[in-house]
Amino acid sequence: MKNPGRSWIVGIALFITLSVLIAVSLNFGAASTDSVVIWNIRLPRTIAATLVGVGLASAGVLLQGSLQNPLADPALVGVSAGAALGAVLGAAIGLPFNSIGVTSVAVVTSSIAMAFVLWVSRSNGRIEVVTVLLSGIAVSAFGAAAMSIIINSASNAAGTRSVSFWTTGSFSLSNWSGVNAMWPAIAIGMVLAFFLAPSLDLLALGDEGAHASGVAVSRVRALALLAAVLLTAAGVAVVGVIAFVGLVVPHAVRLVIGPSHRQLLVVSAVGGAVVLLLADTIARLALSPIEIPVGSVTAIVGAPVFFVMLGRARNRQGGWA
Repeated sequence: MKNPGRSWIVGIALFITLSVLIAVSLNFGAASTDSVVIWNIRLPRTIAATLVGVGLASAGVLLQGSLQNPLADPALVGVSAGAALGAVLGAAIGLPFNSIGVTSVAVVTSSIAMAFVLWVSRSNGRIEVVTVLLSGIAVSAFGAAAMSIIINSASNAAGTRSVSFWTTGSFSLSNWSGVNAMWPAIAIGMVLAFFLAPSLDLLALGDEGAHASGVAVSRVRALALLAAVLLTAAGVAVVGVIAFVGLVVPHAVRLVIGPSHRQLLVVSAVGGAVVLLLADTIARLALSPIEIPVGSVTAIVGAPVFFVMLGRARNRQGGWA
């Protein structure tokens, strides 16, 4: 059990960092600091990065807690790919970009992807860690292939191809419509997550132990996965697939403050916002005036961390057959 006071220290430090990054994000860019530029371009982009960071990191906490799998991440288990496929489908059938309609389609397809991965991964009442990852990779590959076909063959090709950024993740097209399309689902997901936090703590005892403590295991797990889908799909539908935030941030926060899900959700949410604002700043600065996809920045950092975590998980289980 970690020192509870440490959660406050880490949370305050991250909040201060977040405030600094927001100020930098609003003032970084072209020489113009015209109020129209700040209001219509920089502010919605900054808010979008903050909301998506909150959503992805919190979704990672929920997936790891409900599946009891420290390697669970929205992108790695196919949730992000399902949402991106839904977003492209919505755009292909003529739904307005950055709309609640596209977000709704993304939530549905993301839920289907999550359900399929869990169905394939369940064995003798248990969800196998390796099978979840392999199934997630397969779903992601299918989603990428399907998106490629849709983007290149849709009747409104010009419009659909403009959303190809969904495959790599970018805040370059963020606007107020996108912010308005994502925040309701993220707000609902966060409220549901905080409601489920005490039950997720008990799931660490195992299904039998949690059930003996009065937890309706199946219902809690289903609601946690639903919240994770809402938190992920809302962001992916607007900015695209951004991997590893939901893996690295909760893992790092858990090492510092401990496993209490209520504290973990708060600090991870702030940490996720910090990470994505920092990644977005790097994406704009690194090769300026060319902008790197934010998803590429997070993948460069997150992939090595994932391999380290994968090795540790394998060693804890004595190797995988």
